[in-house]
Amino acid sequence: MNWEAILAPYKQVIEELKVKLKGMRSQFEFESSHSPIEFVTARVKPVHSIIEKAEIRNISMDNIEREIQDIAGVRVVCQFVDDIYTIVGLLHDRNDFTIIEEKDYIAKKKTSGYRSYHMIIEYPVETIHGRKMVLAEIQIRTLAMNFWATNEHSLKYKYEGNLPAEVQSRLKRAAEAAFKLDEEMSKIRSEIQEAQRIFHRK
Repeated sequence: MNWEAILAPYKQVIEELKVKLKGMRSQFEFESSHSPIEFVTARVKPVHSIIEKAEIRNISMDNIEREIQDIAGVRVVCQFVDDIYTIVGLLHDRNDFTIIEEKDYIAKKKTSGYRSYHMIIEYPVETIHGRKMVLAEIQIRTLAMNFWATNEHSLKYKYEGNLPAEVQSRLKRAAEAAFKLDEEMSKIRSEIQEAQRIFHRK
């Protein structure tokens, strides 16, 4: 398989989405208002991860572009839980891609303690052979959720997905502590934003 050719449109998707999302962040700053977007990261899934996922899910190589929805992944990180839903609303208002699936793991967290908001979108990429519709995943989460999820991912990799019971238990407690932090920060949100406005004016 020519992986470079297969993954080229996905690379284009994440670059375009990064520009658009960072542009949204800049627009909020131009208007001197709080930006719900703290930062944006993106990646195209490595080939070995695509093959591994296809094998686990029994997906033929001919169907990976239709059945693996997160080959292109964009992560939007925000300060506050409310910001997540602001971003969801802004993405719903756009007409440059189509949202085909949503999962709210904040309202209904995973059993592991994982929290995040997931969107699967269909994004049109203009190629030299014409328009190609590409699936991509957008994850939206707070800084605290991102910190937890990054560490959980590293531990899953270390233990090849079979986390010891004690580690799982500690992770669940850490997830609740992270969410408690988000809740407390939301209560003093106006104070934090006012402090940030003063800082930026200086």
